[in-house]
Amino acid sequence: MKHPKKVSKHIINWINTYLKNSKINGLVVGVSGGVDSALTSTLCAETGKKLICIEMPIKQEDAQISRAKKHIEWLKSKYSNVTSVLINLDNTYNTFVDSLPKSESDKHDLSLANTRSRFRMVTLYYFAALNNFIVAGTGNKVEDFGIGFYTKYGDGGVDISPIADLLKSEVFELARYHGIIDEIISAKPTDGLWNDNRTDEEQIGATYDELEKAMLQELKSEVNLSQREIEVMSIYKSFNSSNRHKMDPIPVCAIPKDYI
Repeated sequence: MKHPKKVSKHIINWINTYLKNSKINGLVVGVSGGVDSALTSTLCAETGKKLICIEMPIKQEDAQISRAKKHIEWLKSKYSNVTSVLINLDNTYNTFVDSLPKSESDKHDLSLANTRSRFRMVTLYYFAALNNFIVAGTGNKVEDFGIGFYTKYGDGGVDISPIADLLKSEVFELARYHGIIDEIISAKPTDGLWNDNRTDEEQIGATYDELEKAMLQELKSEVNLSQREIEVMSIYKSFNSSNRHKMDPIPVCAIPKDYI
């Protein structure tokens, strides 16, 4: 990234302009302990507008909870406009799971992982509506527009996306520029939605660096690729195709005018 200061100021100004035009005075961000939410919440804090950082653990790994707490405390020590709320969703999730019929489907665990994300979305919007704030999303460009690696109406359910035009490597660069704690920057990316705490790389089958190259290569040519690059390109295209329904507008059935 050539100009992290300019990029940062641009995003902060963009958020402030959106808030001003919407006549909204604050933001809500879910903080997970990962670099994307850490950067998003920092940029939102930099606006000077009120920011509520919300922790929403659901059977979360201790390290993820610890990183989220440390980041929020760091934010609150730097910015007087930042407050925080901890909502433990374990009981909500457990009650929901207990009410479900038994399932042997191979999609059962995936459905529950997506359910966790949607519980968090509902929680964020409760606090947004309560305070007349908006929800700032934490997705980056690779996740949101490359492979669709997010939950529809879960972490994909947001009002604005401040960092969705940044590649993952650029997220890390901007996080370092803002002095976000090393513990977060060095942690392996994970969505925190699985009981076995699997990483994003384990789920996808490729690193974000590899996916970025595939995403950029997609816009150029596929000549002279190594065997691994061909494998990653295949992974990228598979995710991009199967998750296209998340990235495209919702299909609307248009009624012929002479029918009405």
